[in-house]
Amino acid sequence: MSDTATLVLGGSGFVGRHLVARLAAAGRRVVVATRQRERAKHLIVLPTVDVVEADVHNEAVLAQLVRRASVVVNLVGILHEPRRGEFGRVHVELARKLVAACAAAGVARLLHMSALNADPNGPSRYLRTKGEAEAIVASSGLRWTIFRPSIIFGREDSFLNLFATLERFAPLIPLACSGARFQPVFVGDVARAFDAATDDDAAHGKRYSLCGPKVYTLRELVAYVGELTGYKRPILPLGRGLSQLQARVLEWLPGPLMSRDNLASMERDSVCDASMLTNFGFTPTALEAVAPGYLATGAIKSRYDEFRAQSGR
Repeated sequence: MSDTATLVLGGSGFVGRHLVARLAAAGRRVVVATRQRERAKHLIVLPTVDVVEADVHNEAVLAQLVRRASVVVNLVGILHEPRRGEFGRVHVELARKLVAACAAAGVARLLHMSALNADPNGPSRYLRTKGEAEAIVASSGLRWTIFRPSIIFGREDSFLNLFATLERFAPLIPLACSGARFQPVFVGDVARAFDAATDDDAAHGKRYSLCGPKVYTLRELVAYVGELTGYKRPILPLGRGLSQLQARVLEWLPGPLMSRDNLASMERDSVCDASMLTNFGFTPTALEAVAPGYLATGAIKSRYDEFRAQSGR
């Protein structure tokens, strides 16, 4: 690992793969720490990227990874809690360990992924632990920058693609919190903001809320996905009681679609001032400019044909 390396925790994930590709394209030396090297095989081929299989929750391992990095990026996070206490372990404890490792190694620059509405007193465990992690980073004494995105969309997203799948197979969409408001931000814009902030002294000690140019209700987003895919289904908005019941049932499924904690998070609208992205020299990308490219009927068929070709079918 060179002295000018950028260490990216969570680099094999949705945002990570876009950020790492940007950093590599700029000729930066990047080290990606991941639990399973196989999950990051799409990054291994990049010429300046070194993928390391490591448990970043192990303090000794983390200290070794951080020791020769000049910049550290923390993208690690979970939306669902497989067992009680995981939000705290993944969001809060990792942030505490990472700050300590950076301080011990003399790494001054830390970029941290949080979430819009992160708040130690927030309505959900997700938002509370994100808020606690922010507080740890902000009091670290490092040259930190915190990013707080709304829902992030892009070709590999787990939000719009989820509804595309549901609408393909379900004749009716029972929808909890249908009036919840979101301001989706493009994954490429999020990666671009992280990249731009890396060497920007003006970004030190700043929190940036990241949002796209337009606000939508959840119902509007689901309806738009249906229009794009050609599987527009009737949407049945659920009241508070039925929403809680639905979430309780879905929590028992593997890789839950919804949880009661998710519902609590949606009590606060995920919206912000979209002009914050102009701090990095560009305007936010519209959902309508990107989503048809991976959700429209022709795009989905093209991706399916590509999969069949790759699998030899």
